Amino acid sequence: MIILSVETSCDETAVAVTRNGREVLSDEIFSQVDMHAIYGGVVPEIASRSHIEVISRLADSAIAKAHIKKGDIDAVAVTYAPGLIGALLVGLNFAKSAALALSVPLVPVHHIRGHIAANYLAYPELKPPFLALVVSGGHTLIIDVRDYTQMKILGSTRDDAAGECFDKVARVLGLGYPGGRPIDLLSQSGDSSKYPLPRAKVDDCPLDFSFSGLKTAVLNTVNNAKQKGEELDKASLAASFSAAVSDSIVSRVMEAARQTGHRKIACAGGVVANSRIRSDLTAACEKEGIALYLAPLNLCGDNAAMIGSQGYYELKAGNIAGTDLNAWATMDVDNIL
Repeated sequence: MIILSVETSCDETAVAVTRNGREVLSDEIFSQVDMHAIYGGVVPEIASRSHIEVISRLADSAIAKAHIKKGDIDAVAVTYAPGLIGALLVGLNFAKSAALALSVPLVPVHHIRGHIAANYLAYPELKPPFLALVVSGGHTLIIDVRDYTQMKILGSTRDDAAGECFDKVARVLGLGYPGGRPIDLLSQSGDSSKYPLPRAKVDDCPLDFSFSGLKTAVLNTVNNAKQKGEELDKASLAASFSAAVSDSIVSRVMEAARQTGHRKIACAGGVVANSRIRSDLTAACEKEGIALYLAPLNLCGDNAAMIGSQGYYELKAGNIAGTDLNAWATMDVDNIL
């Protein structure tokens, strides 16, 4: 089954062609990072306008590079939630038009489910049930994946997502936007034990995350150094911050594995590209004898191939939509249409 898929939830315009949920025939991505970098974050209006400008061209390119004809497409999958509402609507309306023109089903896909499905493309042997960790710019989630379309949230962030903290810390350190990769590179030459930073716990929900206190601690460290005229070791602060984020994530994921009994953990999302998090997860799973599936770096960020992969399983489950499908800025992964 060949699926044309569309992803426009934030600042990447992406169109892909996949086969049977496991094979990528083409995956076209247009990044808007340079457009938003001067503002220090994504500007929704600019993102939406850019999607409009490039989406049709990307679709034509994806079809051509997949070496298929439009008549070969069996379904159109699209991200409809969550994300920037204007950006989502651009992709959704394009997908509706494509499905209507091709007389094929329109398949709605939750963005977070797509991130989880990125691992199906990289690991053909991976099948539910398993535990999933999704860490991206706006989400930090531990999910019990019971089947391809049956999931339950076990832990989520109470405030800032880990990715948001990376961007805010990078800004105060003068590293620019987006902050994940610059912090990762800078931390390689730092001492992760130099700056004591908090690891917050949520007493009534031990699998939930809280990163606002960590973010504030970093900001206070920077401001105190400035006020006292002390030299700030940026590399060590970046390393200490990365270690604190990783400790918070890894400890909860392993606790969730113990509680659920899962022996497989799949990880995806832009922040999972962080080398400290990947290293710590690998070490923890090796110690516990748990199989770890880390999405490859090219599939960690937003892409349409992951939407096509999940779209295949949504279609098999009978989850299709009509032209009245709407976009949603927020929606839990276990509470969908």
